[in-house]
Amino acid sequence: MSYQLETQVAIKAVTLAAKLCQQVRQTIQAEAIEKRDRSPVTIADFGSQAIICKLIADAFPNDPIVAEEDAAALSQPDMAPYLSQVTEQVRSILTEATPDAVIDWINQGNGQVGSRYWTLDPIDGTKGFLRGDQYAVALALIEDGEVKVGVLGCPALTLVGDAGSLLVAVRHQGATITSLAGGDPQPIQVVRSANAANFRFVESVESGHGDQTQQNAVAQAVGITAAPLRMDSQAKYAVVACGEAALYLRLPSPKTPDYREKIWDHAAGVIVVEEAGGKVTDMHGKPLNFALDYKLTENQGVVVSNGSCHEAVLAALKGA
Repeated sequence: MSYQLETQVAIKAVTLAAKLCQQVRQTIQAEAIEKRDRSPVTIADFGSQAIICKLIADAFPNDPIVAEEDAAALSQPDMAPYLSQVTEQVRSILTEATPDAVIDWINQGNGQVGSRYWTLDPIDGTKGFLRGDQYAVALALIEDGEVKVGVLGCPALTLVGDAGSLLVAVRHQGATITSLAGGDPQPIQVVRSANAANFRFVESVESGHGDQTQQNAVAQAVGITAAPLRMDSQAKYAVVACGEAALYLRLPSPKTPDYREKIWDHAAGVIVVEEAGGKVTDMHGKPLNFALDYKLTENQGVVVSNGSCHEAVLAALKGA
């Protein structure tokens, strides 16, 4: 399959959602409410998910969507003012939006992993979004456990202009970047290890998202001496895919050794890096398994590289 329609719909959905996110960040005070797991969620998270789920469900009504958010909290009577704000933002993009429709669209993301499904993080890096740093709108199509299409909207990543970056990958068709404002897509490729300026690694801003001590040790073991580039969200995948860094490490924190990553935090980024010539596995060299659940239950940690340094990274991890 060429996945032409899937790619077109995904690009439109992510572009519109990124527009809403930037509207929220630029025009209103972006405040967060706390979810049950104590992570933040904002008007933009809900609005982005509503838009993307609506467009995917319209085009592919039989495809489940497994997304990060649900509308349970937003449906409570005391959340009516907050729902009104979400609806107003969505209506600026999709004029048919009503509060009930927005709730329904968000809950389209309550699907289950299957033989073919979409996975969505409406704002990956909500803390980055709130503090004015990097974040990503991340959407991927998965079939039989393999990511087939991935779209990353990175409104604060100015690799191809001030309007932000849109990265698109289709399995066996390569990866491209264009401005979120439009333009001709340009092919992207990971960095060669001989490129000393960009032979560096990237990791999460949040220290709790990984083992920064081990990550630094592994990077040094494979010859990376530059200080890490710290970023929120799947923008880290984007900089590896575009050759701005050679390695992204997300190793389990010593405080939470049994933690398993969620599929929506990685799926779109994985295919973008792989189609740009890089490699992605867990810390034991196993491919990430998207066929089982909303968590990567069979994988521990994530290693994202330009490919040429990957085996050395795994060897360093094995000897650690």
